[in-house]
Amino acid sequence: MQIVILKDSASVAEYGANIFIKQLKKKADSVLGLATGSTPVSLYQSLIAANKAKQISFKAVTTFNLDEYLGLEGTHPQSYRYFMNEQLFEHIDIDKSKTFVPPGDAANPLEACQAYEEKIKSAGGIDIQLLGIGRNGHIGFNEPSSGLMSRTRVKTLTKATIEDNARFFKEDEYQPHLSITMGIGTILDAKKVVLLATGENKADAILATVEGALTAACPASALQLHQDAVLVIDEAAASKLSDKDFYKHIEAENQKLMARLGL
Repeated sequence: MQIVILKDSASVAEYGANIFIKQLKKKADSVLGLATGSTPVSLYQSLIAANKAKQISFKAVTTFNLDEYLGLEGTHPQSYRYFMNEQLFEHIDIDKSKTFVPPGDAANPLEACQAYEEKIKSAGGIDIQLLGIGRNGHIGFNEPSSGLMSRTRVKTLTKATIEDNARFFKEDEYQPHLSITMGIGTILDAKKVVLLATGENKADAILATVEGALTAACPASALQLHQDAVLVIDEAAASKLSDKDFYKHIEAENQKLMARLGL
């Protein structure tokens, strides 16, 4: 697991965006796994700017989002399909028919979950999966107790996640308590995983992910199993790690090695 500790949230977004820009320059028809929430927004803004500057193109790209609220149509302002359209897809040269989000309005959610897995497989698998992390260590909507090899499925949201997301809903607006989410096993199948985390409220989750035991109590700890997982975090999110200077030294040495290898 590669740990990158940066000064602030803007630096985190820029670093993360550069990973995706490098991927698209290397492979124009990349399959990208995308995420929603407040953390990726600045990263998406950087990708939009790079696309408008013609540094990268999304014309051949396929995307798969992590999750969606069960019970919301894609046109609902709080749906993740709506979020992705507003924050990214409407502003880049992507073929929207190649952008996939779990269908929150599926007539048969269980069948929809299996179909989503099959779409990912038929696309050749995900090249880079973007992740955020919840205060309780959830990735996607894989809440604590999620199976570490789970696949796309329907999940009940915890009270903590519902409370964290309540700010996006009006007081009298229906807030779903169920979701469709890629499983942890689905996420681990991605060739590369990039997790972004900023703010002191994520410090406990980052500590458990990096230095804690591999356990379903912290779903993000499963990234310890991945051969190419990168955690890009700011100083606040890293504040409870046992030795930040150690992680910074390791990353500096890693960058020197990458430079020597021309990677």
